Amino acid sequence: MDIAAARSLFPVTQHCVFLNNAAESPLNERVRQRLEEYLALASNAPQDKPNVRPPLRQMLSGMFGGAPDEYALVTSTGVGVGIAAAGYDWQPGDNMVVPADEHWNNTFPWLALRARGVDVRLAPVGEDQRVPLESVAALVDDHTRILTTTAVRFNTGFRADLRALSDLAHAHGALFLVDGIQGAGVFPIHVEESGIDILACAGFKWLLGLPGTGFLYANRAAQEKIRPVIPGMFAAEDDTRQLLYFNDARRYETGTMAYSLFHAWTAGLELLQEVGIANIHARVLVLTDRIIAGLRARGIAIASPVDRVSERSAIISFDVGSKEENKALYKRLMAQKIIVALRDGRIRVSPNFFNVEEEIDQFLAAL
Repeated sequence: MDIAAARSLFPVTQHCVFLNNAAESPLNERVRQRLEEYLALASNAPQDKPNVRPPLRQMLSGMFGGAPDEYALVTSTGVGVGIAAAGYDWQPGDNMVVPADEHWNNTFPWLALRARGVDVRLAPVGEDQRVPLESVAALVDDHTRILTTTAVRFNTGFRADLRALSDLAHAHGALFLVDGIQGAGVFPIHVEESGIDILACAGFKWLLGLPGTGFLYANRAAQEKIRPVIPGMFAAEDDTRQLLYFNDARRYETGTMAYSLFHAWTAGLELLQEVGIANIHARVLVLTDRIIAGLRARGIAIASPVDRVSERSAIISFDVGSKEENKALYKRLMAQKIIVALRDGRIRVSPNFFNVEEEIDQFLAAL
């Protein structure tokens, strides 16, 4: 797919420079059409609405690895992480490790465990905004039950070394859980190659879906240790006298979900398959290279760790001075219809494959 064809699918490109994909993907025409298709069926022939659960599990398995029956459909990253945190059989003396200042969805479910006596350990973030492997390793021991990280930090775009963290967790018998929302769909993630036991992710960012969609991947080892906490009619056999959980990740599903949104999401995943996530990653690196060069040429301080390509993502965070100056710049950019984000008092820019170099130059000129 060429850039012009890609841009034609995203109406947002016709009236603004959209560089805020880390917040939410703008609705594309294919997803909108599939949503309207579902609504038409719901209005005129509700008995003919498609069964979206099996196709989505199959698509997610093809995209991220693992088996389709290792995927549960959930409504957000936070729900997926929360199921894993609440469902583990924590015992006195157990601990878990998470980098400090992660996104709320990969922080709050763990902090809540302190009320259950779990030792929640926060790995420090360096002044360079990296999370050094040695800082995490210093907190992991043989009483660590879960080690977690975001694939990409939401505020700076630092990309974790998933394979190294997985090896660390497994060396101590711990499960490795990844919050994938800022990585899935913008660079390749394969659960088996990266050694991921649990992957939680929503669909409304780089996976080109809508809010209210998401998944929880749990491999067989994880399924043996994470019990269901909110079972509904889709988690077990059709027997109301005894609870017979499915022998796969469906046990983590609950009741009726927003089928319209999940059906529409299939079109977003098909678009990703068509474009190719590896191609998206390569394209985003080109665009962020241009942003980095432009910021440096203007003497603007980049907060994101960008010196190592392996640690880069689609997110660039920068600082023009004080928080007040950053806020003023943010308002000025937004007034010029250059859509960015303000996170942790800094400007955050996040292009996707449908953005073009001219938009990057327009953004840089506005600085």
